[in-house]
Amino acid sequence: MNPLAMIVNAVRRLETVMPGYFPETKHQHAKDFGWPETVRFEDAFRMYHRNSIARAGVNKTVLKTWQDFPALWETEKAGNTKAEQEILEHFRKIGLWHVLAEADRRAIVGGYAGAILRFADSKAFDQPVGIVPGGLAGLVEAVPVWRNQLKVAEWHTDQGHENYGKPKSFTFNEAAIDGTPGRAFTIHPDRVLIWSADGSVAARSDLEPGYNDLLDMEKVKGAGGEGFWKNAKSSPVIEVDKEAKIEAMAQAMGVPTDELADAMNDQVEEWQRGFDKLLMLQGMKATTLNVSLPSPEHFHAIPLLSFAASLGIPAKVLIGSQTGERASTEDSDEWDRTCHARRESIAKPRIKALADRLVRFRVLPNKDWFVGWSDLTEASPGERIDRAGKMATINQTQRDDPVFTGAEIREQAGFTGTVPDPFGDESLPPEDPDREDE
Repeated sequence: MNPLAMIVNAVRRLETVMPGYFPETKHQHAKDFGWPETVRFEDAFRMYHRNSIARAGVNKTVLKTWQDFPALWETEKAGNTKAEQEILEHFRKIGLWHVLAEADRRAIVGGYAGAILRFADSKAFDQPVGIVPGGLAGLVEAVPVWRNQLKVAEWHTDQGHENYGKPKSFTFNEAAIDGTPGRAFTIHPDRVLIWSADGSVAARSDLEPGYNDLLDMEKVKGAGGEGFWKNAKSSPVIEVDKEAKIEAMAQAMGVPTDELADAMNDQVEEWQRGFDKLLMLQGMKATTLNVSLPSPEHFHAIPLLSFAASLGIPAKVLIGSQTGERASTEDSDEWDRTCHARRESIAKPRIKALADRLVRFRVLPNKDWFVGWSDLTEASPGERIDRAGKMATINQTQRDDPVFTGAEIREQAGFTGTVPDPFGDESLPPEDPDREDE
């Protein structure tokens, strides 16, 4: 080894022994704080199933986004047409919206998920879909699958192809999650709806930005539980005095000297089991080691707030009433806006892509379908009534020149139509043209 290499290796060893002494030494956050360098699907999957805060963050996002189901409309507004009703009934029959909501849940965890579409076209899964007979009845089933169960087998590499850079085929392996033997086959992209933030398989888990925070919360919770357990267990530490008579103690306990340690272990175990047990010590002193635990709330709250911020969910909405406080109106309104934005930017485009595909397969009538969904930012019925009441109160203070009309107040309260004026001409009986005044 040349002298320069020897010097470099020596400096590296010194940096390892005395980190921070050398100015050029970098702080390795992941290594020093016990965080993983990368977050794999298996890590996010385990965290979702084993960490209560992670599960709450994912589930509350999905439940709010899908608190009601969308619909396909022939125009920008619902017309309650025959075609719309037939689609509504068939999608409800096969549980399509439930499947897409579950795909959304799995995509939050894994980055992307899939919904395998089964058509009544008598073709294998690895074959492209053509014209499906039977219209709506041609879509038989949709099945949600996890990221690890659905992998790209082959890509379109021909730059002249319209699908260049997109998956050419997928492999589905049902056993990739829990190892239980299941179905495994190749599947054509026509039969798979990829659900992710951008519609591709390159999307990353929503749990990744807050993953280190989840780990820190587990450390605080686990260390606190272990510390309380050790204090409660309070195993005694036996100090043997130099004047202790080991032989006499062994004789008193009725065991040979070489079995005294085992006999004392049994005695301590019996002593810990009940309050009325005798601990025999002769020339020995029993003490306990207690762990001093600081209050864990503050150490747990910091990563909790950080994780909530990573999902864009207010902390009080995330943890519910565990703190004894309700989420404020501002928190609730912000959460409604966040989930409404998820509908507009993630859910609606994926549903529209599915509708366009079903039109191509002649499952849906050949129309430009619109995705209709309620507005999560709209006021609740109670809030609308409250606003209408405030408008009426304002009118009472301005009797000579009312600010709002009755129609405006009714509209704000959520009522439509007009009410006949009880003092208008409509309340009087029609005049008899043949009647003569007396």
